Amino acid sequence: MTGVPQVDFALDTYECIVLYPGPHGRALEEETVQRLQAEHLRHVSALQQRGIILVAGSVDGPSRNPDPPCGFGLCRTGSVADVRVMVEADPAVQGGLYRVDVMRFYAPAGSLRFPLATAGS
Repeated sequence: MTGVPQVDFALDTYECIVLYPGPHGRALEEETVQRLQAEHLRHVSALQQRGIILVAGSVDGPSRNPDPPCGFGLCRTGSVADVRVMVEADPAVQGGLYRVDVMRFYAPAGSLRFPLATAGS
């Protein structure tokens, strides 16, 4: 299925960020991993403070995928392409610790609240 789901109620549209282990993650020195992780957290925090990322966090659990997702976030900017540019600028993505995918996420209108998001986002 692609495109907007055909439902008989209103939908809110978000941009969904999914973070995966990157192509160089296992080969990086521990010191580099720690530095990139710290830079990643600063990058995400800055996007949250600007009201771009509404919520973000880590995910963990069993998966049939050999490289299961390790992080997830939601934005509501109206542009998957713009969000992709911002998250691909993450130093940990550029350094190969992580890779990202950005797609649309649909939810029933008004069903999600983000009390920690910057006001006015």
